[in-house]
Amino acid sequence: MQMIIDEKLRWYGFWTVDRLKGGKVRKYYEEIRDSYKKGTPIDRTQEKIRKLIAHAVRTTEFYKDFDPDTPLKKMPVMNKDAYRSHYEECQSSVYKEASDNRIMYTSGSTGTPFAMIQNRNKILHNTAASIFLGAAGGYYIGMKEAFIRMWVGDHAKKSWLSRTAENLIMMDCSNLDDEALGKMVSVIRKKKVKCIIGYSSAIGELGRYIEKYQVDTKDFCVKAILPISESMPSEVRRNLEKIFRCTVRSWYSNEENGIMGLQREEDESYYIDTESYYYEILKLDSDEPAEPGELGRIVITDLYNYAIPLIRYDNGDLAVAERKEKDGRFRLYLKELYGRRGDMIYDCKGRIVSPFVLLNGLSMAKGIDQYRFIQEDETRYTLWLNGDKEQIDEKAILDFIGPYFGEEAEITVEYVDEIPVLNSGKRKSFENRCEKYIKK
Repeated sequence: MQMIIDEKLRWYGFWTVDRLKGGKVRKYYEEIRDSYKKGTPIDRTQEKIRKLIAHAVRTTEFYKDFDPDTPLKKMPVMNKDAYRSHYEECQSSVYKEASDNRIMYTSGSTGTPFAMIQNRNKILHNTAASIFLGAAGGYYIGMKEAFIRMWVGDHAKKSWLSRTAENLIMMDCSNLDDEALGKMVSVIRKKKVKCIIGYSSAIGELGRYIEKYQVDTKDFCVKAILPISESMPSEVRRNLEKIFRCTVRSWYSNEENGIMGLQREEDESYYIDTESYYYEILKLDSDEPAEPGELGRIVITDLYNYAIPLIRYDNGDLAVAERKEKDGRFRLYLKELYGRRGDMIYDCKGRIVSPFVLLNGLSMAKGIDQYRFIQEDETRYTLWLNGDKEQIDEKAILDFIGPYFGEEAEITVEYVDEIPVLNSGKRKSFENRCEKYIKK
């Protein structure tokens, strides 16, 4: 009962403070909710795009030579390297020195830092989006939350007061050995954690530990699990739902934008927050729109960040999208969502192999604790495996995945003691070392 009272106090306390400050978070929250329920008005979206482009032309050096009425499709497609190269020119003069800006850092797969400035309205809008998409996934303000990630830099600066107000337990994933995982399980039970948020790979490791040691979870209080940052195999997702007896729905998010979508409960597709972002899916080898059902590059226009206007930002992810329109409104779903293009794996003929083939094939195999699939060159591949060698059916695994790569494919299996995590704390499932594809 005390827990419930504490949660409600935090919930009402948050919205009371917001109301006293002008109620912007509530306003954005209701707009996002309306879009989720009814679809996003097409004309309102077009107006937001027009205003953003006009602002960028008026206040940044990079866009100053464009006409304020330039259509979105005529604006250049940008990526992280482009923003790094033109960092100062892309900053808005209006917000450049604002004291209430926030800087978000992301390293991406290359490890090269990328800083994204967000203005106050963008920050408040991100807060609203996280509240709504959290609630849609079963997490509510005030719930006892365990957040599993790398707590370094700015992310480590949460004070005791802030953690208490948020009902937050910070769990670091830089070490995911059995001892560390055992401590996490103990805290989740003892502190009566209701929501687990964190890197998909780390939460997957937690589930593996619980199964390995046959941990009794009947007294757990977990009501929702929200993986972030990495793809989670459907088998792992559904297994976690059985272990914790709750829904598992991934957020689609990144540091530079925020939470952009929520995995649907009934399948592996994602609902996209089109009130906050405008998505284009462009062809892999050009800036032309991908055909319906075609795998393409995700290109995002952030409708609320005016500090550094993110216009046609190619974030490196790939997707197959479905857009639905009705009564002047639209919805967008990512039917398939893949991670960084540089981590994609190709068959011997240069065609992308769906990551879900590998994710699900390896996740279902007995005896595997960790794995990484590496493309060495155009026809050679290495599969790192960590687990119980006696249980692992190497032939069955190769028989399952081999046909997807072609007759010329040479797949070598190597057993390792540990699959290392990245500096970010994530554990990469795929790695492409082939120079031909790295340069794409």
